[in-house]
Amino acid sequence: MHDLADRARTRHLTPDDVTGATFTISNTGSRGVLFDTVIVPPKRPRSSAWARRSRRPAVVRDGDDEVIAVRDLVHLSLSHDHRLVDGADAARYLTSVKAIVEAAAFEDDLYADTVA
Repeated sequence: MHDLADRARTRHLTPDDVTGATFTISNTGSRGVLFDTVIVPPKRPRSSAWARRSRRPAVVRDGDDEVIAVRDLVHLSLSHDHRLVDGADAARYLTSVKAIVEAAAFEDDLYADTVA
C-alpha cells in the first residue's frame, strides 16, 4: 500500500497498478465536499466516499453524562451492489470503519515507515 501511495504521489502509477480492484475509496473531502454518494464502478462490489472533516457540535459521553462538545466530524458513505453484497454486511463494515476511525486505532500505521 505504501508503494502504491508513493507512486500515486509521484505520478508513476500505471494502468496495471490500478486494475482488478474490488473496492474503491473516493476522497472527495480533499476538495472540500461535506457529503458524497458514490456510484459503484462496474465489476466492483462496493465504493466508499470520505468527506471533508469539519468541526461541529456533537453529543459525547463524559463518564455517565452526555454533553455537547465541539468535535471533528467526517461523513462516510458506502454504496454497494446488492447483487454481490448484503446490506446488513455493508452496514456492519461501515460500523467497523467508524469504530476504528473514532478510536484512532490506525494512527500508528499511518507513518510507520517514517518514524525513527
